[in-house]
Amino acid sequence: MPGLLGKKIGMTSVFSAEGKNVPCTVIEVGPCVVTQIKTIENDGYAALQLGFDEKKEKNTNAAEMGHFKKAATAPMRHLAEFKEFDKEYNLGDVITVDLFEDAQFVDVIGTSKGKGFQGVVKRHGFGGVQQSTHGQHNRLRAPGAIGACSYPAKVFKGMRMAGRKGGEQVTVQNLQVLKVIPENNILVLKGSLPGAKGSIVIVNK
Repeated sequence: MPGLLGKKIGMTSVFSAEGKNVPCTVIEVGPCVVTQIKTIENDGYAALQLGFDEKKEKNTNAAEMGHFKKAATAPMRHLAEFKEFDKEYNLGDVITVDLFEDAQFVDVIGTSKGKGFQGVVKRHGFGGVQQSTHGQHNRLRAPGAIGACSYPAKVFKGMRMAGRKGGEQVTVQNLQVLKVIPENNILVLKGSLPGAKGSIVIVNK
């Protein structure tokens, strides 16, 4: 799907035409530069590689510099591939938030906030194994049994246990586009998005 890279600015609210206060998320989308054109003849599929957020040359290795010099553009901090654009683009072309001018809904891919190592109650919503009274000592938030002891004498894969929570790729579909502000590269979407302020997101039509 055609789309662009962007940065989550934060949340706010706007008033609708009916006077309702609508929560929304503000994203800085683009401008993105075409850094590579994938073709069926050379790569087996057709796509555009887009770069977002310029970085200094001293922070770019030689291989990356050669890649960006082919596109005659400055080094970019983030790269992503997108397919099925309506228009034909060349290396070095800039695609702005105007791409979503006619879009009513978009899909957004982001990385959720990391919560660190968490127990089963917070990570999976377990209720605990015992009541908090009747002499209960330290088993209130324990997971309980995790497998049989005789057969098969192992813990099955996928068992819900304590572990690292968050920091995963999350896709939110069909977010309504409330406003497009081309002069500031701003896209305002209804509702919330995964990730912290300043995190990188992918916005697809």
